[in-house]
Amino acid sequence: MSSSESTRPRVVVTGVGVFSPIGIGREEFESGVLEGRSGIGVIDLPDVVGIPGRVAGEIPEFTLSAARKDYLKPQRKSIKVMCRDIQLGVASAIRALDDSGIDTESIDHTRLGVDYGADQMFSHPEALVRAAVGSTSPAVEADSGDGVGDFEISRWGESGMGQMEPLWLLKYLPNMPACHIAIAVDARGPNNSLTLSEASGNLAIGEAFRLLVRGSADIMIAGSTGSKLHAIKCLHAAMWDELADGSGDPSSWCRPFDANRSGQVVAEGSCSLILETETHATARGARILGTILGSGSSCVIDRAGCPDPGRALVNAARMALAEADLAPSDVGHIHAHGLASREADIIESRAIVELFGAAASSVPVTAIKSALGNSGAGCGTLELAASLLALGHGQVPRTLNYSEPDEDCPLDVVHGELRTVSNTVVLNLSVTSHGQASAIVAAV
Repeated sequence: MSSSESTRPRVVVTGVGVFSPIGIGREEFESGVLEGRSGIGVIDLPDVVGIPGRVAGEIPEFTLSAARKDYLKPQRKSIKVMCRDIQLGVASAIRALDDSGIDTESIDHTRLGVDYGADQMFSHPEALVRAAVGSTSPAVEADSGDGVGDFEISRWGESGMGQMEPLWLLKYLPNMPACHIAIAVDARGPNNSLTLSEASGNLAIGEAFRLLVRGSADIMIAGSTGSKLHAIKCLHAAMWDELADGSGDPSSWCRPFDANRSGQVVAEGSCSLILETETHATARGARILGTILGSGSSCVIDRAGCPDPGRALVNAARMALAEADLAPSDVGHIHAHGLASREADIIESRAIVELFGAAASSVPVTAIKSALGNSGAGCGTLELAASLLALGHGQVPRTLNYSEPDEDCPLDVVHGELRTVSNTVVLNLSVTSHGQASAIVAAV
């Protein structure tokens, strides 16, 4: 261990708040991970169109009514300016703070900060239809049933904009989860928002980790939120992504690294972690769930604009390991991005082989998207939490639906049963199709 590593403050995880398709809250999520439950199935949300079989990972308990009456009751007046992504993020942050046991009456709130990841958020079509129809020529009533002409931007100021909801934009800004969280818990310390799709969660944790290491805060709420169960996002996924399309039990459709995988499953979810310096956590007698050891990030794209996710993954992982002062041989298991896309899984497998060399076929690899689906920005923190909570029992989470190895993915995929391990170091990987990658090294 280097001298700088030995003298810098250690950063620990003391609280977990989860809203996921396999459970709400740390305990329910933990039992879902250990039991190998799946949260993927056919859903009834009317907004979900264009995805095969209407198969997705939904949090059915998180309704608007439940948010107002239970999960966000103190914030219920603000829910009108929160889209679903924001609601999930704020609810998970509050749940994480409760889980940590922090006495919010006794802490210095100027030393409590927020670092949060989110996706781009889109309006629902009904929020825009009146303004759009009012900007056509000739203008007609939105609900008249008459034919509508072409949209004319010149009519927007006079006839369109006035039909927009006054606080419309506040419902969809990706910095709003961090804003609402800070207001809800009176966090007056550092506050930042990150919007890099699936790479967002690890990046938020990494930035919060560094803020604590350099003494800018005592406590950080770090996490991410995402919901792809949205009319526009589902259409984007149908047009641009490889989506799972199978037969039989829908819970078996998401098959990371399996030879018969057919694509990702869209989902929703949010997870927040409470990070503290070990000194601060120990002084208050906190329960420690894990330790953050290092983080890394990279974006690789060539001059022609072609992204290289594999090179970005290698770069990010090496940076995280270097910051943790660890070698690949020190890693107990990898929590892979594991999208279940045919091409993406091969790219990630090759990156792991480059990182680990001959040991790549023996280091355990897991991918809980097989149970949760892909929630976009929410996935990285959910996956790290799954590994840390399972490692607390000396186990590595299993990858569901893995039955036939793929020679193009020569990895030791944990499947069937939990894997008992003594090495509790996890390398958590996330990457986007645009060549943005992030990695966290943590341990229990």
